[in-house]
Amino acid sequence: TLGVNDRIALSQAEKIMKRRINTEHMRNGVTLIDPENTYISPDAVIGRDTVIYPGTIISGSTTIGENCIIGPNSEIKDCTVLNETTIRQSVAHDSHIGNRVAIGPFAHIRPLSSISDEVKIGNFVEIKKSTIGKGSKASHLSYIGDAEVGSDVNLGCGSITVNYDGKNKFLTKIEDGAFIGCNSNLVAPVTVGEGAYVAAGSTITSDVPGKALSIARARQVNKENYVDRINNKNS
Repeated sequence: TLGVNDRIALSQAEKIMKRRINTEHMRNGVTLIDPENTYISPDAVIGRDTVIYPGTIISGSTTIGENCIIGPNSEIKDCTVLNETTIRQSVAHDSHIGNRVAIGPFAHIRPLSSISDEVKIGNFVEIKKSTIGKGSKASHLSYIGDAEVGSDVNLGCGSITVNYDGKNKFLTKIEDGAFIGCNSNLVAPVTVGEGAYVAAGSTITSDVPGKALSIARARQVNKENYVDRINNKNS
């Protein structure tokens, strides 16, 4: 027995419990690279041959499958993570993550998201209350919120689902095989049809039919010798 009468004694008790929990996982076939800097909830379940890197916090009722790579410096809470998935330097809460998914570095999976098998969620991508179909990719610098994304969809760098009008949230649907060009805004509620293309730099406010190319941007205009005129005016 150990009395806990202050914060110092509490930290000592927590250290003992952390060591017991981590030892049990290692005996069950989980690799902890640095057990002293790995924090695992007593309710967590982790499969064999999964590797946990330092600075990782696994909390709540989290289940992680076999042959996964978690961390370093990742936070996973109340999630289900299936087999052969990698989560690097990222945060995931209250979500389902499938098999052979690659997340991170520096991604944020917010609550009520469902990510299917073989999806890539890259650096500085935020997913919120969305479903992502098998084989889809959001590789960098995107926000996908309140969306239904089909299979084999490519979300280009800087893709945004514009889901909030200041009072209410609205749904974006992106059907199978669609291609969303870089720096595109999809203003919900809106649907991008199966196999459709959205040109880079577009702001989409109406539905895009399947197999169509949607371009929603101003035509480029070049004003020759503009800088010289400005400089002459200011001299």
